[in-house]
Amino acid sequence: MDMNEEQPHVEDRCVPWSDGMQLLKDAAEGKHFLPTGLEGIDTLLGGGLRKGQLTEITGQSSSGKTQVCLYSAAHVAARHMGAVLYLDTSNSFSPSRIAHILDELPISLIKEPKDMRLKRVMSSIICESVFDIFALFEVLDRLEVSLNCKVTNGSNKICLLIIDSVSSLLAPIIGGKNSQGRSMMISVAMILKKLAHKHNLSVLVTNHMVAGNGAPKPALGESWKAAPHIRLMISRDRGSNICTATTLKHTLLACGRHMKFQFLPS
Repeated sequence: MDMNEEQPHVEDRCVPWSDGMQLLKDAAEGKHFLPTGLEGIDTLLGGGLRKGQLTEITGQSSSGKTQVCLYSAAHVAARHMGAVLYLDTSNSFSPSRIAHILDELPISLIKEPKDMRLKRVMSSIICESVFDIFALFEVLDRLEVSLNCKVTNGSNKICLLIIDSVSSLLAPIIGGKNSQGRSMMISVAMILKKLAHKHNLSVLVTNHMVAGNGAPKPALGESWKAAPHIRLMISRDRGSNICTATTLKHTLLACGRHMKFQFLPS
């Protein structure tokens, strides 16, 4: 991404890292964050996925965006933090990968037999296939109704909403001069941010990259750019499971910071 292309809007402005000390204090107490389970990302974000906010993970194909989603779902469910609604737009959700992630949890987090833990975690991750924008609106409407009625999944309230990938649903409707598609995209952004704020959810979405002037940039254009509170770009070292996460946008922490992290071997 060409960081010299355009100055960010006022709402996109990043403040110095030192101004995020309260955020880091809250992270230490586990109050306002959900862990991704990837140490580098959680450290970079000051604790994990911020509750009440929309976080976007962007990156090239095969950079690890779906892996971040799977790790986040597995760790939130495994740590009894609540239920996860996982909206899968490309059949990328992998129960076997979830099981593998759980097998590698630290000993301190393993307090139940392996088979019981897997059954509990999978029952706390609600995966729905969503293949077009209209299905997305329908699912988000049902989610809002259930949250307003304080419906829980068993004993767990939904605390994390994942859309992998939001750009697969939005990119097809915003081409050309038709303004209706952009209006629908803005409506999706407003609904996601409203759900996050009103119900203290963490919302995690993935976005692909497109060609830019000199360097690839996140897809969906300027209209979507203002939607996420936090935008994180990830890249993967060729032929390895080692990745780099870089902050492109954050409400409290400095942009441009980066951190290495590593996925478990598949």
